[in-house]
Amino acid sequence: MDMTHRDRAVIGLVAAACCAAALVLGVRPLPALAAVAVALGTFGCWPRSRGWTGVAAGGAGVLLLVATFAWPGRGTAEGSVWHLVAVGAVLLLLTAAVRWSPRRRLLAGGGLGALAVALWTVPLVPDASFFESLGLMAFWSAPVLGSAVVGGYPRLMEDRRRQAVLAARRAQQLELAHDLHDFVAHDVSGIVVQAQAARFVAQQDPAAAARALERIERAGLAALASIDRTVRMLHTAEESTGRDAGGNGGGSGGPTGDEPAGGARTVLPGIGQLAEVVDRFSDTGPVRARLVLAPGVADALSREGAATVHRVVVEALTNVRRHAPGAAGVRVGLSADRTTVEVSVTNDGGRGRTSHLPALPRPDRGLRAARGGGGLLALAERVRACGGTFTSGPHQDGWRVTATLPAAAPPAATPPTAAHPSAAHPATPRPATGPHTTAS
Repeated sequence: MDMTHRDRAVIGLVAAACCAAALVLGVRPLPALAAVAVALGTFGCWPRSRGWTGVAAGGAGVLLLVATFAWPGRGTAEGSVWHLVAVGAVLLLLTAAVRWSPRRRLLAGGGLGALAVALWTVPLVPDASFFESLGLMAFWSAPVLGSAVVGGYPRLMEDRRRQAVLAARRAQQLELAHDLHDFVAHDVSGIVVQAQAARFVAQQDPAAAARALERIERAGLAALASIDRTVRMLHTAEESTGRDAGGNGGGSGGPTGDEPAGGARTVLPGIGQLAEVVDRFSDTGPVRARLVLAPGVADALSREGAATVHRVVVEALTNVRRHAPGAAGVRVGLSADRTTVEVSVTNDGGRGRTSHLPALPRPDRGLRAARGGGGLLALAERVRACGGTFTSGPHQDGWRVTATLPAAAPPAATPPTAAHPSAAHPATPRPATGPHTTAS
């Protein structure tokens, strides 16, 4: 180990102090030299890297054992004082080893140091019985336990903080993956549908191809906005993790919580954006979707619950576009009672070839098997985390996804309003996006 001038100065001062004390106290040369050897060994072996403190503790323990049994200092108070000084130095190094040394080095080297501290009084009392010797060893094991507590408690707290930070980062990565899957995949799948449609009608109807390109542009902008929002959420959570090493970044302050730890509210999608999602889905593919929204649903959901409902709808519609391109229609329904809010997305499994866009071929089976189901599993976990239930499976000739969430408040007693597109124009027809119903 390369030693700096500061290291040499520390060792020299310790050695000089030990020698001066030996001269002043008139201690015999042998115990003085033994104590100086232990002191030099203790501080000389102090590593530049904290990870080697366990090895240093083992080396100091061996020196202490050699000094103890080579000259036990029987019947002299001075010898006992020197032994106490040496024991204190080893205990100090043991504390550092428990605090910083890797576990394997700690078990090997720290065990030797602890054994040396426990045995140092045995040669001083040669007439002690076996049980008296055991009692002395047990008594001097108490300082070893004290060193373990002093060094181990901050190590335990640091390990917990590290694990919490890792868990928070893992949660952020999963949230990012879910966001990319749910929102970006939804927009990108719409782009693919429109690109195929534009290629199909480019020769026969250039105007329709131009409209498809316009929708591709809108879907691309929506995908960019989703990516930008996801990146902002990730940066917010990372800053929160950096400020709070206690690991709260994975809880309510993260991307899925109501308040980010940085203090600014994260803009989460909710019930208000469902009409736009349904419209865009109908505009960018052959499948028509309609939204049936019961009155008071938005008021009955918490902010996190509304974001979960939005995610369920987006993922379910994306799956329809991927796996059921021949469906004639999709119904997105939301209802609420005093305790729960239910959202369901149901496709009829029919053939929707009469729409303005061509039906798409079904995806390859291997591709569907490779990527299918991951989004539904993530949705189920998210719904259960909100205290709800999630089911998905065949329904008549199609497929149905249903999520039930606990209501944050009883639904508001408001008059029936048009579920889609807005309450201000309940009777305005929307032929471009399929039929829409009024909740009753």
